[in-house]
Amino acid sequence: MKSKKHLPLVLCSAVLLSIVSCKTASVLSQTTADTKGATEEQMYRPNFHYTPKKGWMNDPNGMFYADGQYHLYYQYYPDGNKWGPMHWGHTTSKDMIKWEEQPIAIYPDKDKYIFSGSAVADINNTSGLGTGKTVPIVAIYTLHDMTKEKENKIDVEQQDLAYSNDNGFTWQKFEEGNPVVKNPGIRDFRDPKVTWDKTHKQWVMVLAAQDRAQFYKSTNLKNWEYLSDFGKNIGAHGGVWECPDFFQIKVEGSNETKWVLIQSLNPGGANGGSGTQYFIGDFDGTTFKQDVNFAQRVEKEKAVWLDYGKDNYAGVTWDNIPSTDGRKLFIGWMSNWDYAQQVPTFAWRGSMTIAREIQLIKKGNEYSLVSNPVKEINKYISKTIKEKSLKGKEKISIVTSEKIDLTKAIVNFDLKNLKQDTYTFTLSNTAGESLTFGINNSDHYLFLDRTKSGKTDFSEKFASTITKAILDGNQEEAVFKIILDKTSIEIFYNNGEKVITEIFFSNQPFTELSVSSNQGIELNDIVINQLNIN
Repeated sequence: MKSKKHLPLVLCSAVLLSIVSCKTASVLSQTTADTKGATEEQMYRPNFHYTPKKGWMNDPNGMFYADGQYHLYYQYYPDGNKWGPMHWGHTTSKDMIKWEEQPIAIYPDKDKYIFSGSAVADINNTSGLGTGKTVPIVAIYTLHDMTKEKENKIDVEQQDLAYSNDNGFTWQKFEEGNPVVKNPGIRDFRDPKVTWDKTHKQWVMVLAAQDRAQFYKSTNLKNWEYLSDFGKNIGAHGGVWECPDFFQIKVEGSNETKWVLIQSLNPGGANGGSGTQYFIGDFDGTTFKQDVNFAQRVEKEKAVWLDYGKDNYAGVTWDNIPSTDGRKLFIGWMSNWDYAQQVPTFAWRGSMTIAREIQLIKKGNEYSLVSNPVKEINKYISKTIKEKSLKGKEKISIVTSEKIDLTKAIVNFDLKNLKQDTYTFTLSNTAGESLTFGINNSDHYLFLDRTKSGKTDFSEKFASTITKAILDGNQEEAVFKIILDKTSIEIFYNNGEKVITEIFFSNQPFTELSVSSNQGIELNDIVINQLNIN
């Protein structure tokens, strides 16, 4: 085995300085690596978005709540910073904000990777896998056979089961019964999401099957029956469908319920690369059908998106949230397959979005999902600045880093009395870097531009276009909630009716937030919070 460490020893011997020179070279090399690592940690390790200590991370998997803890598993390769042999990594939290990384949950076998899937609390032990001491947690995931892939076979993916009797900390693969769903002859056949259908008293599984979603049912989580499929020629189809979610949810302010299908795809997202769309309708226990008005909206808009930013992908919801809570809680992978493996972090790659509550609202006859940061983030507020209003022409400074650390902040404000004008908010620093976002009220869209945000040349796709989210006509008022971390911005517009999530890599922290327009600005109810999450 060759080692780069051997070369300096030979050179040192030649000049009779082996001991001193080699130690010096070794120390200098290590110091350089440590300095680079420390700089990377300081500049780009998020303050409060989850990211693993080392290695590669993508899709969230197997999320459930039990015994006071939120469990989050994820696609993980611990031995490199690019996609590789997939494990299920694991982290836990008491509030979905502060995370504690746990040992790897499920390891791959030789050439058989553990792809995405879900986990449920089998409260009634329908699977028979419980020991009687705790509620069994049953995970169903995609087993991806790399040997078959190398042989160009079709049936490379099947759905396997593992279970835990200690609330998800240790897992046993269901050796005697896998696969629980065999491959029916589809190349992309993966990412099972399982939920309990209380109306029809059955387990329901939704799978991504190339260009559509497939539905299965079971009474015991081990034997599954195909029901139907949905999605051919419906919605966005710029790439392969992946990572679905399927759940029943109550319409806010009523007793009406609907079923929601969340469906990621790559490529083909709202603004390029990865993206997540959704559908709203009804499920009769066998078939999912879109609501008539929502179907018309999908046809008109081509797709309805959960997030219009480039960096919220493969998101799914938690299982087993107590009825006393009742929220539908969601988290996504904060990156994009267009550039995820090239972003300028090296010890680790990948982070999660802030956890969000999803709600279903109805205006007239139209249904929409809205999403907002979970309320738990508010308990970490350490400092608050309030301004009743700011008015002015052309440009106004809203806040600087002398008052609030903009690498860990929540910014809230209302933009009043909007004209047919463009309102541009700018995060800037002394290095001349900037990230801009805002509302174009002449052409009716939100926008985010990271072309001048710092490091962008690691991928030609990272900042090649400006992100846009189309709005319905002129806006008279705009309500913004913005969550800022070291390398991310999450914009929640009008109480989460539109969301834009994107990452960035500035060479220095942003130190000022300002706003400008041609016809004047009126900001009201400005509340800026600094977070302290250790």
